[in-house]
Amino acid sequence: MKIVVLDGYTLNPGDLSWGALAALGETAVYDRTPADEILARIGDAEAVYTNKTPLTRETIQACPNLKFIGVLATGYNVVDVAAAKERGIPVCNVPTYGTAAVGQFAIAMLLEICHHVAHHSEAVHEGRWSGNIDWCFWDYPLIELEGKTMGVIGFGRIGQRTGEIAKALGMRVLAYDAYQNDAGKAIATYADLDTLLRGSDVISLHCPLFPETKGIINAASIAKMKNGVILLNNSRGPLIVEQDLANALNSGKVYAAGLDVVSEEPISPNNPLLSAKNCFITPHISWAPKESRARLMNIAVENLANWMGGKPTNVVNA
Repeated sequence: MKIVVLDGYTLNPGDLSWGALAALGETAVYDRTPADEILARIGDAEAVYTNKTPLTRETIQACPNLKFIGVLATGYNVVDVAAAKERGIPVCNVPTYGTAAVGQFAIAMLLEICHHVAHHSEAVHEGRWSGNIDWCFWDYPLIELEGKTMGVIGFGRIGQRTGEIAKALGMRVLAYDAYQNDAGKAIATYADLDTLLRGSDVISLHCPLFPETKGIINAASIAKMKNGVILLNNSRGPLIVEQDLANALNSGKVYAAGLDVVSEEPISPNNPLLSAKNCFITPHISWAPKESRARLMNIAVENLANWMGGKPTNVVNA
């Protein structure tokens, strides 16, 4: 078995081991693979892993030995899954590794918006507290969350984890999801989208990117929200029409936004959110604690081992 990892650096920048994968066959791991080297690096490999390196129909058709595609992520839009299915090639993703980390990060962004911890720590280190005439100071409004309402759009595993933490902080939780379940009902009150938009002090996005969810946050939906709402997104960047959100932040309609994803990554220097008021942006790191990356790697290796054993798991194009 010859195995190729096309872009392994973000999963394992050096603090994890590829040993379990190498135990399954001859393994070549590349940190990154430019488009003009994809075919050469795959070569005659039977198993290929990708995170963000595209595997197009043309690439899949040009690799006759290819029998397994592993995605080092939950999202698999970088792979032409239909072309792989036509060849009988399973595409296996990793759907559950980051629930705790991503839910935790959504709340971390919210707490930073509420308290501006990094800003005030920097101010203290700059000497502003030692030179202050009063015993304390703050530069931004400080927000208490207890009693406020969080609306979660997309109430699957990650949405429910975020809702659990919000509820522990004393928040009321509304949820919008096409598929309701008892676990969700124990955390939140399910509501239609308009009710959630109108009734939430904080809105957190945790839905997948489908044609019907692309641009779900836009000028029209923002107009339905409370004045001064806080918006969080560490799901998928294109869920938001970014110019509409920038306009709402600059007008004050949206008080603040915490974003770990944007429509184009790495972020374009012309993205309107970079200059918008009170917009916190991080470089897509919700998923990246070592614990969750180790879990991702273990599941990705298990996917290949299970396929080799005749019992494939996490197949997205069955």
